[in-house]
Amino acid sequence: MPRSVVIVGGGPRGTGVLERLAASAPEFVDDLDVHLVDPYPDGAGRIWREDQSALLWMNSMAADVTMFTDSSVVCDGPIVPGPSLYEWAVAVRDGELDGEDVPDGPVGDELRALGPATFATRRLQSHYLDFVLRRVLATLPPQVRVHRHRTRAVGLRRGTPDRVQLEGGGELPADVLVLASGHLDAAPTDAEAALAAHAREQGLLYFPPEQTTDSELDRIPAGETVIARGMGLAFVDLMVLLFEGRGGAFRDRGDGTLDYEPSGREPVVHVGSGRGVPYHAKTEYALKGPRPPLPRFLGPDEIAGFVRRGDVDLRRDVWPLMAKEVGWAYYHELFAGHPDRVRGVWDDFALRYAELDWYTPAMYELVVGFVPDPGDRLDFERIDRPLEDVCAPDLASLQERLRSYVLDDLARHVDDRYTAELGAFVGLLSAFAQVAELAGTPALTPRSRAQDLAWWQNFFSSLASGPPGPRLRQLLALSRAGYVVFLGAGLQVAPVEGGFRATSASLDHVAVTARTFVEARLSSPSVSRSDDPMLAGLHAEGLLDEETLREEHTDDSGTAVHAADAAVAHSGAAVTLHNTGLVRVRTSDFRLIDAEGRPDPCRFAIGPHTNVRLPGAFTRPNTNALSFRANDALARAVLTQLADVEPAAGRLSA
Repeated sequence: MPRSVVIVGGGPRGTGVLERLAASAPEFVDDLDVHLVDPYPDGAGRIWREDQSALLWMNSMAADVTMFTDSSVVCDGPIVPGPSLYEWAVAVRDGELDGEDVPDGPVGDELRALGPATFATRRLQSHYLDFVLRRVLATLPPQVRVHRHRTRAVGLRRGTPDRVQLEGGGELPADVLVLASGHLDAAPTDAEAALAAHAREQGLLYFPPEQTTDSELDRIPAGETVIARGMGLAFVDLMVLLFEGRGGAFRDRGDGTLDYEPSGREPVVHVGSGRGVPYHAKTEYALKGPRPPLPRFLGPDEIAGFVRRGDVDLRRDVWPLMAKEVGWAYYHELFAGHPDRVRGVWDDFALRYAELDWYTPAMYELVVGFVPDPGDRLDFERIDRPLEDVCAPDLASLQERLRSYVLDDLARHVDDRYTAELGAFVGLLSAFAQVAELAGTPALTPRSRAQDLAWWQNFFSSLASGPPGPRLRQLLALSRAGYVVFLGAGLQVAPVEGGFRATSASLDHVAVTARTFVEARLSSPSVSRSDDPMLAGLHAEGLLDEETLREEHTDDSGTAVHAADAAVAHSGAAVTLHNTGLVRVRTSDFRLIDAEGRPDPCRFAIGPHTNVRLPGAFTRPNTNALSFRANDALARAVLTQLADVEPAAGRLSA
């Protein structure tokens, strides 16, 4: 009798798990059925489906996107290499892949013109992801069969084996269940529900947090004043769809500066966020020097030390090493790639840098002594809160400040005079991997897990997951033309009679009122508010738990003290409960943790909806990608369970 695995979610994450299952299956099982369940196209899934605007791009260059393991990946399963997005495109147009033809129409034209530094459309990426899945299916070992189901999983009927219930009827046997659905939508928070009710009562437009491509933006009239909250990638999609998507066009002056030519169908968008600036542009150059040697100050030994110690505060205890690691990579590239902008030699700087803490007066003096231009010095406070000292008297003066900021950011990320920024990016990736290891242990305090990890994820995304440079050039053109108006940092939006009122910390007694409000962001994770029927059902039965962290507050004598947040009395101490909204899984193998705190032997989850925070499902080649190591650890835990042997720990550390 074959064993059966059901993977709920057939996008890049589900495909990655399937690939790792197939790679290791011969080592564990003789007969295996794998069911891939997704209402969206297998391989591409919801986010990367072909059926979306051709104007929407990826935010990574074609050479920096792969779904295949390579020799850099340290994992227990076999390495099965394959082409990156760019290598696949070259092989297709050169006729080197059997059965792979250049697609018809605009996608084919794009594939023929694709270069390694091109930001491909999501529609082209959907073709690459389809190829990846078809390649996995074509190379399955003989004991594995894959069945694809273009529908939604809506529930689980427990038994031996369990049965996954499908929308519209039908069930699938599931000796093992893997939830790989990616970001999950959720019912509105109380605050979001109140804004929606206000809009209904007064005939306004309110767009809640959601995938921008799924929003009914055609409802926004031409000429409408719009307030948008959020300046990350969801806002970039909003900008593209409201302007180019309505027939507007950008014209290059010849020096890279763009002008916007309106179609007459545009709204006017007033936008702000917590940080008040767009995510940093993607770097569009290569390192000039050798790759910085990492990890240097935050590696497995330091993480092991934090685990032994426990009660670790990320901002207080770990951030100084994270910052020092990124600084090491940044200055390594500055010295190697731009020796004319430093005094002295790297070996002297590195020796003294290694002895100092970040960011002490002695470290500041060291950097000033070797790096004469303040613009070449790494300043995390400026990066994290660039508008901290800004309180403009009017909108016009704030626009000039923000445009100057975006222009500087563009220069730093597309001009190879600033390749030290790419060095910092490499350091960020190293720090991210190590923090992910630490986050999977009990070492961090509950408050730090709930709040500091969220801060770090946001900070990392703002630096490492920003838009292509051309998108910021378009943003500048829209700003100069008056179609995008910056509101700055600390944005607050409140319902008022006849509309919504926006204020910010960057404006002195200035407010904007509009009849349309767009939450240009994804919904916050929440198991308890999830509108996914499978997840909600598992949670209701106690088979899946929402991560809630418990922080006890006592003074030095052990006496209970008042908690900073809402607290309840418990065992003589004030207690704060921090709810992250994430699915609890065991870090070593991604097994679900049930309501009693027990790891489930047969049910797993992986992706951004879990408390193991991973980067994207695809990544840069030759970077020992954490996502690939995670997929491998989960796959081998699944196969181990099916083979009825003791689970292996997996290899997330490397």
